Amino acid sequence: MRFGLRKLTLLDYPGQVACTVFTCGCNFRCPFCHNPVLVTGNEGDLEYSFGDILEFLEERTSRLDGVCVTGGEPLMHRDTILFIQAAKALGYKVKLDTNGSFPERLAELLADNAVDFVAMDIKNSPAKYAATCGTENWEKVFESVELLKNSSIDHEFRTTVTGNLHEKSDFTAIGNWLAGEERYFLQGFKDSGEILGGDSARFAVSDEQLKEFLTEVRKFVPLAQIRGR
Repeated sequence: MRFGLRKLTLLDYPGQVACTVFTCGCNFRCPFCHNPVLVTGNEGDLEYSFGDILEFLEERTSRLDGVCVTGGEPLMHRDTILFIQAAKALGYKVKLDTNGSFPERLAELLADNAVDFVAMDIKNSPAKYAATCGTENWEKVFESVELLKNSSIDHEFRTTVTGNLHEKSDFTAIGNWLAGEERYFLQGFKDSGEILGGDSARFAVSDEQLKEFLTEVRKFVPLAQIRGR
């Protein structure tokens, strides 16, 4: 297995001086995805081997606090679990970014206390999930949501909001789904210059729309916030 690496980040793992490790490949095809190379690319294009990343981490135990593991979808790969366990053994705090479609692997990590923080994407309301994530095979995300809601592990849910795939009623449904949670973030779509679904203009979302959606979801998740605007 090969990885990409951002050697230093103060943003990807809030509150920690961290590095970010990227895996290649994703089972979803969200048209607004800003990392299409990691979704559809060849793992052989990535620069670092498993051993390279572990060597890097071994050399930086006094300089880094945490590791953010992201993708693509990291839990597509069994080796991601082995990597996370190795990072924890070196004393790092580990944050996992996931789309929630591999609840069995997520459950294994939670049971082993192998992750310290999980950030899970909520793509849309259940009625529009398939259209938003680009596949009919998404329903295991329900299991992952319940795993996190019933876990003592720090976690957050987040939705990348677009102008054409989301509307107010979706956030009524999402709010009902996540009711009782503390951390839920709306992230307005940002054009990275290269997205999976072609014309980026159709995904643009205004500040007014974000505020309207936030007001709606706060009826159920009072501490929900907008991130990145």
